[in-house]
Amino acid sequence: MLRCPSCFLLLWKPVTVSCGHSFCKPCLGGSLPPRCPLCQERLKLLGVGTARCNVVLCGLLEKCVEREIRLAWLAAHVQDRLTHGDAEEALRMAQKGVEFAPDASSLLLCRAEAFAALGQHKRALEDLDAVCKAEPGEHEGFFRKGKVLLKMGQRAEALMAWEHCLTLSPHFHPARREMEKILAEDAPQPCTAAAHPDVAHQGSTGPQVDGGSPVFPSSSPQVQDQEGERADGRGDAEHGQGTATLSQPGRQQEQDTSAERQDRWLVDNEEETAAAKDTQPSLWELLSISDLECSLCIRMFFEPVTTPCGHTFCKECLERCLDHRPNCPLCKQSLREYLKDGSYSPTVLLQDIMLATFPAQLAQRRDLHQAEMAELSNLTNNIPIFVCTMSFPGIACPLHVFEPRYRLMIRRCQETGTRRFGMCIYEDGKSFADYGCMLEIRQIELLADGRSLVDTIGQRRFRVLSRGHRDGYNTADIEYLEDKKVAGEELQELQCLHESTYCLAQRFCEHGDLASRHVLVQHGPLPEKEEDIQALPDGPTWCWWLISILPLDPSYQLNLFSSTSLRARLTQLQRILTSLLQQPPPGHPLLEYNSWGRV
Repeated sequence: MLRCPSCFLLLWKPVTVSCGHSFCKPCLGGSLPPRCPLCQERLKLLGVGTARCNVVLCGLLEKCVEREIRLAWLAAHVQDRLTHGDAEEALRMAQKGVEFAPDASSLLLCRAEAFAALGQHKRALEDLDAVCKAEPGEHEGFFRKGKVLLKMGQRAEALMAWEHCLTLSPHFHPARREMEKILAEDAPQPCTAAAHPDVAHQGSTGPQVDGGSPVFPSSSPQVQDQEGERADGRGDAEHGQGTATLSQPGRQQEQDTSAERQDRWLVDNEEETAAAKDTQPSLWELLSISDLECSLCIRMFFEPVTTPCGHTFCKECLERCLDHRPNCPLCKQSLREYLKDGSYSPTVLLQDIMLATFPAQLAQRRDLHQAEMAELSNLTNNIPIFVCTMSFPGIACPLHVFEPRYRLMIRRCQETGTRRFGMCIYEDGKSFADYGCMLEIRQIELLADGRSLVDTIGQRRFRVLSRGHRDGYNTADIEYLEDKKVAGEELQELQCLHESTYCLAQRFCEHGDLASRHVLVQHGPLPEKEEDIQALPDGPTWCWWLISILPLDPSYQLNLFSSTSLRARLTQLQRILTSLLQQPPPGHPLLEYNSWGRV
């Protein structure tokens, strides 16, 4: 679970990219790749110069991985960087490792190899001398020391180092191959004797190595190279041709088994890593709930998201912080680009760890969140109230949302799926009026700094039963209003009143210069009249459209709004329209005042 999906080794300096997947920092390279290696999503740095390590994952790795296995996978990562030709990064990683464990021979070997790859042979030799002194019984340090000495031109010293290596491990073929190459170059004539410390061909002569045992090169350089490749386990696989067979007892068996030892040092580290993995306690034994807690809500992570600066929070917690200030709550790194992007992808590895280690607690955390969402979804109890302006059923109400409390409120309305909230005007002594309109969100345009332009439309009228608060914004228990139905003769009279008032409204819209003014541009034309004037619980939509464009005093608008008698509303509208149509042309009629309010 804690392995990098790119190199398949244990994570080293884990970085969580914008899509939510986590990789070793070296695996991502010097710069962020254009797309995620796993999901192919386009990646972005979002306001930071370089990818930052995930602080929570680093802490989990530090706690879960024992010192020995950390050293093993660090050495494997350094070797991987060297294999890919990135010696500078390998050296940086090895330096960090040596600082962490100065006595770790495996990391000194890594650093020596990185030094050698960069041409810093003297520094490489210093590390190898330290390894040979610390572990005089291990052949690896002497073998690598010989290779560095050879690069420095010290052939005799290199031969001595390899001779000592073979003394410690007589069948370590890479050292034997290196010695054979040098001896082949120095030999006055080709020799065919076998290079074995115990058995030689008849009539063999030549230099004596390893306490008097003759070591001779192969019969030709080509055969010699092939034999060396077989010793490293690469002969047939890479070149597609056979290798020379040396004629001493047991040699063929040694060649057959040598293919399994491609790189003894790296394999040893991998085996050590595997062995340590087998003996490691499970994650649930090593971790506690506190290791997976959000630093903002002090609860178990729910939908954990990682910022570009490497810190992790619950998605909702981070969004609430960004409502107030576009900076990381911990390190204060600017998150303006992250906020502008708006895609808070969950950190996949953390979710997997929580599911594997604390499934019951995660389920409980999820149930708690769902209960909170269910409570927020109720459209009669504790509904969120936006205190701003008058709104009406069926009429658009565009909003510019910038206050942190209302940004939170709008976001919750979206998350619950209701996409609805109440709108009321302010009223002294009550925080907001006793009547309001339920609005439905149709579209939201998020701005770069977290503000939003919200397009809403009115749905139902309501009366406030009780008031409350939640996280800074107002809430209310409500009951919905509905016009009283009439029938028979009353309905016929109401229908006649409706027709005559609608005709006045049409004349009013054509009166003077009103049609060319911004009022109609903003609110659109007069809606068509309904066939059944009692079909909607709040009455005909055109009545509310007319009330919304007339510059009536809000208290008078609220009086019309709260009435559950369609006859009363139509009567009031008829009186207002008649008065406006009788006024003289000079001066726009909407700028005058009369007894019905600001008309």
